[in-house]
Amino acid sequence: MGTGIALLLGNIERRKTMAEGTKALELSDANFEQEVLKAEKPALVDFWAAWCGPCKIQGPVIEKVVDKVAGRAVVGKVNVDANSELASKYGVMSIPTLVIFKGGSEVKRFVGVQPESVLTDALEKAM
Repeated sequence: MGTGIALLLGNIERRKTMAEGTKALELSDANFEQEVLKAEKPALVDFWAAWCGPCKIQGPVIEKVVDKVAGRAVVGKVNVDANSELASKYGVMSIPTLVIFKGGSEVKRFVGVQPESVLTDALEKAM
């Protein structure tokens, strides 16, 4: 029983720290400023958590957005469990929360699952 619990806890911990094999950039307190705020291109940031059902729905949509805007925008994910200070700093109260930044400032925010077209259109407008 102890081994099974250890394996389960290890799996949960791994899911908390990985962006689930995503093409999106894994963002954290350590790289957020450089990758998002100082980026020359607009950035879409998905604030998410591994335990969040709607986030699991949003994940594949984010992957499609990455493919559509490759080279023209930054697309990243912030695990709110691993980066709670970052989520708090940007007032993330519900997840998924998707924020578009440009020139170091927030330009658009979405709360809840969003379709690919809404996100790509918003990024296009920010370019």
